[in-house]
Amino acid sequence: MTLAATDTMLTNAPSSAAVAASSAAPRVRDLRLDFFRGIAMFIILMAHTPGNFLTSWIPARWGFSDATEMFVFCSGMASAIAFGGAFKQSGWVLGTARVGFRVWQVYWAHLGLFIAIAALLAGFDFYGGYGKNYIGSLNLWKFFADPAVPLLGLVTLTYVPNYFDILPMYMVVLAMMPIIMALQRIHTGLVFAFMAAVWLGAQTSLWGDAHLALPAEPWSDRNWYFNPFGWQLIFFTGFALMRGWIPKPPVHIALIIVAALIVIANIPLSNIGVRAIARDWFFVTDTGNPVISARIALKPLIDKSDFGLFRFVHFLALAYLAWVLAGDKGDNLLARGTGILARIWGHALKIILKVGQQSLAVFVVSMFTARVMGFVMDQIGRTTGTTLLVNLGGAILLVATAYGAGWFKSQPWRRKA
Repeated sequence: MTLAATDTMLTNAPSSAAVAASSAAPRVRDLRLDFFRGIAMFIILMAHTPGNFLTSWIPARWGFSDATEMFVFCSGMASAIAFGGAFKQSGWVLGTARVGFRVWQVYWAHLGLFIAIAALLAGFDFYGGYGKNYIGSLNLWKFFADPAVPLLGLVTLTYVPNYFDILPMYMVVLAMMPIIMALQRIHTGLVFAFMAAVWLGAQTSLWGDAHLALPAEPWSDRNWYFNPFGWQLIFFTGFALMRGWIPKPPVHIALIIVAALIVIANIPLSNIGVRAIARDWFFVTDTGNPVISARIALKPLIDKSDFGLFRFVHFLALAYLAWVLAGDKGDNLLARGTGILARIWGHALKIILKVGQQSLAVFVVSMFTARVMGFVMDQIGRTTGTTLLVNLGGAILLVATAYGAGWFKSQPWRRKA
């Protein structure tokens, strides 16, 4: 899943006074935003590693929504900071240019990621002897058998294999932002009307083959797995919250109870719940299993490709509980006291925040690393010890990527002695 820019906002030739004011009051990052994006990055790494038993404990196993929703929502909030100010300070045209530049960056990151992973899998298969066809593991047969059409589709985003569809989805959603900002200038209500209309148009259960979607490959009718016209709903919800178009919810015991009940009610219908029920642990009747039947009946509402409504509701409930627990501006996340546990948490928090701040670089590296981790475990086995060790190595690599990207972005070669 999905990634937002947190770059410095564009301005129109600011005066020296404006520069001084900007230097005196640097933009303050929201701890909650970087914290949950960082957590999502580690979850995404585990979720994309083949045969990783830790995926049994990620949020997706306990409810309808998962780390993809977390990351896309936080990306919408981060985009409100990075791009919303550009539209406000520099106007719609330069704001659109700012978004276009980010789309350009993500586009090349997408192409580079595909080529790197395709070369990696080709290398595994070329040297052989591993007892597995790695090109086939991501269904890249067509690309290697007859690359002309897939290559053209790759650069035009009409060939998007399932493993590589998060960044294209993000690009399309970003491209909608100028429309959102133009509508908001007329009336904020138009923004929400647009979001709802586009989301409804993307629902296969309502329109069948006529729903809004983008083709994933030239030789079949398959569409992008992450339909950007559906997923824009959660992205722009986070965007609207950060821009203040949606007021922040109050911390109230009644809302906490409702959110908790929604999360708990999802568990029997989650992957974990259905697996338990399928083993005849409970809820089995002479005519079948009503819980499994309910899960099947709810499929249009929990569909991941089109972003079903129940996924949205489940995520909002989780997000509210996390927002309450984190406290105002993330104060509850900060280490308290001077004990060893507080110091350990303080260092861990610093690392998580750094990973959340360097989202694009970390995401690209995580998708590549996940395939390497799967290959390593194919060779050394998937015992508890080896799996934990490989996951630890992958996590360390993500942290190193975050600090490395931050170092390069700071442009240390430009500092005066």
